[in-house]
Amino acid sequence: MGDLGSVLADVRRGMIPAHIYNDEEVFRLERERLFGRAWVFVGHTSEIPQAGDYVVRRILEDSFIVARGEDGVVRALFNMCLHRGMQVCRAELGNASHFRCPYHGWSYRNDGRLVGLPFHRDAYGGEEGFRRKGQTLLPAPRLDTYHGMIFVSLDPDAPPLREYLGDFAFYLDYYVDQSESGIELRGPQRWRIKANWKIGAENFAGDMYHTPHTHTSVVEIGLFREPKAEKRKDGCTYWAGNGGGTTYKLPPGTVAERLRYVGYPDVMIEKMEERWSQAQLDVIGRDGFMISAASVFPNLSLVHNWPKVADSDEVLPFISLRTWQPIGPDETEVLSWFAVDAEAPDEFKALSYKAYLMCFGSTGMFEQDDVENWVSLTSTAAGSMARRLLLNSRMGLLEDDTPVAPALGPDEFAGPGEAHVGYGEYNQRHLLARWADHLEVQV
Repeated sequence: MGDLGSVLADVRRGMIPAHIYNDEEVFRLERERLFGRAWVFVGHTSEIPQAGDYVVRRILEDSFIVARGEDGVVRALFNMCLHRGMQVCRAELGNASHFRCPYHGWSYRNDGRLVGLPFHRDAYGGEEGFRRKGQTLLPAPRLDTYHGMIFVSLDPDAPPLREYLGDFAFYLDYYVDQSESGIELRGPQRWRIKANWKIGAENFAGDMYHTPHTHTSVVEIGLFREPKAEKRKDGCTYWAGNGGGTTYKLPPGTVAERLRYVGYPDVMIEKMEERWSQAQLDVIGRDGFMISAASVFPNLSLVHNWPKVADSDEVLPFISLRTWQPIGPDETEVLSWFAVDAEAPDEFKALSYKAYLMCFGSTGMFEQDDVENWVSLTSTAAGSMARRLLLNSRMGLLEDDTPVAPALGPDEFAGPGEAHVGYGEYNQRHLLARWADHLEVQV
């Protein structure tokens, strides 16, 4: 990798050493210093609504059983038997009151307590040889939720989740808090791509510049109401707290009129107007911006878009959540969920799911466009010449670091953080600056 200090200094000034997208040493540091400390999204409470429901999720190599116990409490239990280290649960999801290790038969309640140990007296002399009482599967060091979203941190000293999210929670509410009941998830779809995990996180955080080129065909076939992909430059990028994203610029109208423009029915609009703060409503109604793609550091991304569906000129919005799960420096497992407000009409849910599959499912049109670019970037970053190249990620800045377009003032953008209209790589730089901060600090 070379001198870490020089690499991080280049990243912070927006000149990105190309090899960080495919480097074993960089990946080792990410494993230890980033994913060992950050809050990582692992699922949603709607996936485990009943006592005994569970899903199995990973943070890199660490497998966790995310389960709702008989007491209703959600826990993340390290999926490794206390005896000889076998994975206790090998199914991806299900409902169980107990988990039984297939190696030697040790069994655990769904709250992690060890309750079954074959031949306990014969093999161990009973409690005098091995005290079974009080033994549990190893819990995740930290677990917390935000509007049903379950996050885990491997750092016992991680800050509270709400503090970690910071002002980005203001924007996260647009995706996950449209009514009192919150969202429900379907999925995840799961697939692997030969690409570095950071590329997808950066792309969703703020890359509006690629849309007119990478996704031209999606617009040309009439999937969206807007006639040209370069309409994205009329929107803005914003960064606040530990995340950032992009918006579209909407035509004139009230909050309700603009929400109808992107396809929401009145019954959902009424609940949004009741649920969101005045500032959140002002971003849409006063300022005319509608949230689109976004990323929460390090590897959670969200999408909100509104294509045409059901052989109609009418559009209908969908929301998707996804994680970029690193497998190695050159491979990522994508977990992609469809999300929809739990109180939405059934017809809306069905059509919204169709819109999601068409655009950002495993075979979605946007998905195929994006992945081709990311695979190419990752492959090229592995070569010797990539170690000599600094990629220019300074879009939106002059040579003296003055923004090409000044940040929007509070009378132009009601949301927290910093927002800029037009093309710029502000958010990619923010995300990689946090990446640099984590890699620099010793664990």
